[in-house]
Amino acid sequence: MALCFLCEKRKPRRFCPGLSEEICAQCCGEAREVRVNCPLDCQHLRAARRHERPQASESQEVPHADIEVTEAFLERNGVLFAALGRILLDAIISVPGACDLDAREALEAMIRTYRTLESGLYYETRPNNPIAAAIQQQIKQGIEAFRQQLAQRTGMHTVRDKDVLGVLVMFRRLEQAYNNGRPLSRAFIDALREHYGSERQVPASSPLAI
Repeated sequence: MALCFLCEKRKPRRFCPGLSEEICAQCCGEAREVRVNCPLDCQHLRAARRHERPQASESQEVPHADIEVTEAFLERNGVLFAALGRILLDAIISVPGACDLDAREALEAMIRTYRTLESGLYYETRPNNPIAAAIQQQIKQGIEAFRQQLAQRTGMHTVRDKDVLGVLVMFRRLEQAYNNGRPLSRAFIDALREHYGSERQVPASSPLAI
């Protein structure tokens, strides 16, 4: 009699695309995004996502709380927010095995780099994590390409480093809000894919519908 690939005790009830093996429902729930790097299109992951509760945020500090990101700021920078959302999504999905924590490290590195620009200096922070470093590099290139495209259309450079910093901080806060606490969480990536997987622009006044 066939048994679950993970526990080797219970009958397998579903196919796990992350393992390419048959597993039981209990192991699916316990190992999902903990021991198994689940593909975003897994039907069981997507079903679980609908019932997933965000992490309790009362005990968590707001990332970079000293940087104020108001609703007015997001409305004023709606085009930049939408562009960076797509840049971030493209950067993450271009790196195999990337999860929410990798995206967090990449965003933190970008934020620290832009903070140095605010002080009048320039020092690029690079993550030690190679996956996060690859994501960061893609984000950096995407921002530069966006600046160039905007300059070509408008005839001038209209993206302020301060505004880029504020939008990056907003995405960092969104990552914390969506991250479900599992080591291999991709809930934030899922949210980005849902909103930026097409050309649809998210209203800047309600980032990622939070």
